[in-house]
Order: sequence, then structure tokens, then C-alpha cells
Amino acid sequence: MLHLLGVNLPDQKVVSVALTYFYGIGPSTARKICSRLSFHKECKLSELTEGQLNQLSGVLSEMTIENDLKRQVSANVQHLRQIGTYVGKRHAMGLPVHGQNTRNNAKTAKKLNGKLLRKYSTVSSTAFSMFQSPVSKRQ
Repeated sequence: MLHLLGVNLPDQKVVSVALTYFYGIGPSTARKICSRLSFHKECKLSELTEGQLNQLSGVLSEMTIENDLKRQVSANVQHLRQIGTYVGKRHAMGLPVHGQNTRNNAKTAKKLNGKLLRKYSTVSSTAFSMFQSPVSKRQ
């Protein structure tokens, strides 16, 4: 296993496939990186030299990947929620954001989100009333 920038990459994988183990790098970006560094299509990680690995780590360090990208995406979503946009409200409710059909596929999400919201709101009010009623009866 090759440990590169905090991610374990299997040695016997093709370089373009192994690069997709990074959060934020898909197949097309991985192919672009391989062509930029002039790696063969079927080149495996175990076949790379130290110089090629250093070039690869240099290219990857320039990109926004892994925790930086996750932090950036969550900050963007949090900003949308704070300013009260439609998209932010959809994120907060756990519903589809990009205009997908909600009649069929999002039914389960709506049911689960509704149950969770009702469960917590009724439990807290029920628990509060249960503790208040015996005390008020004794006085």
C-alpha cells in the first residue's frame, strides 16, 4: 500500500483508478492528471519511480481535495442555510436540491425526516408535561 497525502492507495491498481480513491477526484480528472504527467494508460502504482511519485504528489497538493474540499462544501451549504435560500432550506429538510422529482423517490426521505422531527418535538413536550403533572397534583 502506498500512502500518499493521507490516503492509502493499493499498489496493484492502475494509476488512473487509484487516483479516484481521493475525495474530489473522479475518473475524468484522474485521466487528465495521468495525461498531464504522461503516465501510460495501463501503468500501475507499483511501476512508478520516486520522481514520478513526487510529481504526482506535487500535482495533487496543488488541488483542493480530501478534507479541504469537504470543509469547503460544508461551508457553502452552511452559508446557503444561513442566508435562507431555497436551496439552503432544501438542504436543511433533507430533500432533493437540484430539482429532482419528489413524488416517488424522495418519499422515504420525507417520511424519515418528518418522523425524526415529530419524534423529537413530541418526546420533549411529552416528557416535560409528564414531569410537570405529578408535581402540580401534589401541591
